Formats: sequence, structure tokens, C-alpha cells
Amino acid sequence: MIHSHVHAGRSSRFANDTLFLRFVIPSILAFALSGVYAIVDGFFVGNSVGDNGISAINIAFPIIALIQSSGTGIGMGGAVYFSIFRAEGKPEKAREFVAGTLWLLVAASAIMTVFVLLFATPLLKLLGARGELLAMGEQYIFIMALGSVLQIFGTGLVPLIRNNGGAIFAMVTMCAGFFTNIVFDYLFVWIFNGGVSGAAWATIIGQGVAMAGGIGYLLYKKQLTFAISWQSMKQVIKPIIRIGLAPFGLALTPNFSLILINRFSASYGGEPAIAVYACVSYILTIVYLVLQGVGDGMQPLMSQFYGAGKKEELKRANRFAYQFALLLSLLSILLLYLFRGSIGAIFGASAAVTQEVADIMIIFLIAIPFISINRVTTASFYATEESTLAYLLTYIEPAAMLVLMLILPPLFGGQMMIWWSATCARILSAVLALILLSLQKTKFPVK
Repeated sequence: MIHSHVHAGRSSRFANDTLFLRFVIPSILAFALSGVYAIVDGFFVGNSVGDNGISAINIAFPIIALIQSSGTGIGMGGAVYFSIFRAEGKPEKAREFVAGTLWLLVAASAIMTVFVLLFATPLLKLLGARGELLAMGEQYIFIMALGSVLQIFGTGLVPLIRNNGGAIFAMVTMCAGFFTNIVFDYLFVWIFNGGVSGAAWATIIGQGVAMAGGIGYLLYKKQLTFAISWQSMKQVIKPIIRIGLAPFGLALTPNFSLILINRFSASYGGEPAIAVYACVSYILTIVYLVLQGVGDGMQPLMSQFYGAGKKEELKRANRFAYQFALLLSLLSILLLYLFRGSIGAIFGASAAVTQEVADIMIIFLIAIPFISINRVTTASFYATEESTLAYLLTYIEPAAMLVLMLILPPLFGGQMMIWWSATCARILSAVLALILLSLQKTKFPVK
């Protein structure tokens, strides 16, 4: 009898782990590919134009990330409530959140297009672009702004697809966009010598493919609807934005870091330091997105368990997410440490920049396990309507980084302390995440 109970328990755990992996693995791949768009641009432009090409895209990328993150935040905000209400047995309410999400994506596309076209140059200057870097950045940003709607829908539809049982399809859609981007980068940048402009066109075409796949999936599932009354729209806007601000900020966090590091590096290390961090950030962006993919991959299940009041299943899903994210962290550290000497060369960087990348990479590797804790904790908070805690974890990292960069470099050693400030801020944010978890009587309150 005892043996049968043990066997049943093991079978249940195996079934749960299999279910979790079915959600997490496609999400990880989808998130990783979303970050590789910019890296692919950097690879082709770097090997065509050189250090200035890498640096121009690196400086401009936070503006692109702002566009794409607005789609991610809106899409995730709507997807969380779609899952919760569907789990509560309220399909009509769930459909209202789909319609509200789609209308907000349309509005964000219009706003971002106008905003970026009007303010691209002052934003690039604010980010540290000067001279040739500014001119190349303007070329890149102008084209990317024209494709804002493709980028916002390309990223914003993914959470809706994933929460609608389409985790694998979301991954396939991102793969299609990614490979499209590679093909057109090769044609526009290398064959036709299009430089940063060619890379921009390649990216938005790839995002257009992702958008088309997302729309096709929602049509297939009969979930593509804009039908919502103005009264209902007013009711769904606030919760979508309230939840969406956390994943929006989480997607932007690497770019907050990028902005701060580039700005302070311009003062302490100059353009060579900016080129160094361009190579580092391209690689680390993949790692950060993979770790975010673990948390966001588990989000549909967490929201469903939360909505259905399944407390134990919710705890198991959360525990699995931490364990899997930490495992991926260790694997990432090992691989990046072994190949750190080749990272700069991949992007066509000079020998001096390549050597500097290898020398400082270990500083950034130290932070990776702490990033995994922060990403999973934040995702689990917004998946269960703990939006205030999610905000705190999302925005504390760049705030801590700014404070440390104002204090440490002048006192202890210039550019090297810029690198260490970034790592220390990530460690502090993970410590805060653990403190918040320990202060709660239960990790995730259930309705």
C-alpha cells in the first residue's frame, strides 16, 4: 500500500514536471529569439561596418526595446487576466481582455511611431550618440519607428498565444521571424551593403512575420476579437496596464542597464568601453531573456492555478521555475566563461575590444544566478496579481545601479567600477526578492 502511494506520488511529480517543461521550453526559446534580433543585426553590421556599427546599434537599441517592451507589457497584462478569468469559468470576461489588449496594442503602435519619429535625435544624444554614431543611429531608428506596429504586435501577441494553449506555436512564430531576419540581414547588409539601414529593414520584416503568425493563430482559435463596449473597455484598461507595467519594465531592465553603462562609460572609458559593453550586452541579453522565459513560461500555469484556487499546484510550479532557472544560470556561466575570448570576434570587434570583453566577462557572469532569482520572483508576482511587489523588484535594479555608479567609480577606480556597479545592483535586487518572499505568510495568496 505504501509502495503504491509512493509510486503515485512519483508519477504525479513526473506529470507535473512534464507539464511545466511543455510551457517553459517553448517560452525560453521564444524569449531568446526575441533578443537575438538585435544581436543578429550587431553580427552582420559589426562584420560589415566595424566597431562604430556595433556601437550605433547598441546605443540605439534601448529605443527599440521601448517599442517592443510596450507590446510585451500590454500583451502580458491582458494574457494574465485572460487565464485567470478562464480558470474561474468566465469565458466572456476573458474575451473582453483579449479585445482590450488588441485595442491597446493598436493605440501603443500609433503613439510609439509618432513619439520615436519626433524625438529620435534628442533621445540618441541623451543616450550618448555623437558624430558618426549619431548619424548611423538616426538611420537605424527612423526605419524601426516606421515598423513600430509590426514590432508591438509581434511581441504583444506572444503572451496571448501562450495563454491560449499555443506555447509551441508562439515559439514557432518567433523562429519564423528570427530566420526571416537572418535571411534579410544577409541580403540587405552583406550583399547590398545596406549597413545599419539594411539591418533595420531586416528586423521589422522579421517582426512582421511574427505578427502575421500571431494573428493567424488567434483567428484559428476564434479569439481574434475587437468587439468590446466602451464601458467594458474602461474596465479592462486599468488592470491590463497595472499588471503590464511589471513585464514592461522587466523587458526594459537590460536596457536601463545599457543606458546607464553607456552614459557613464562615455565619461570614464570613452568609445572603446561602449564597444566593449556592446559585445557583452548582446550575449548577456540572450541569457537574461532565457531566464525571463522561465518565469513567463510558467505564468500561464501560475495564473490558471491562482484563478482556480489551486494553492499546492501553484507552489510546485513556482518551485520548479526557480530550480530550472538556476540550472540554466549555471550552464550559461560555464559556456560563457569557456568561450569568453571569442565573443568580441563574433561581432567583428577589434582585437583590443575582443580582449577587453574576455577580461571583464567574469564580472557579469557573477550576477547571472541572482538575475534568475529576480526574474522568476517578479514573473510569479505579476502572474498572481501581486503587481506592487512586481514593480518594486522590476525597478529597484536600475535605481540601485544608478546610485552605485554615482558613488563607486569616482572613489574606487573609474571604468572597472562601472562594470562592478552593474553586478552589485543585480545582487542587491535578488536579495530584496528573497526578503519579500520571506516576509509573506504564503508565497502566493490564493483568492
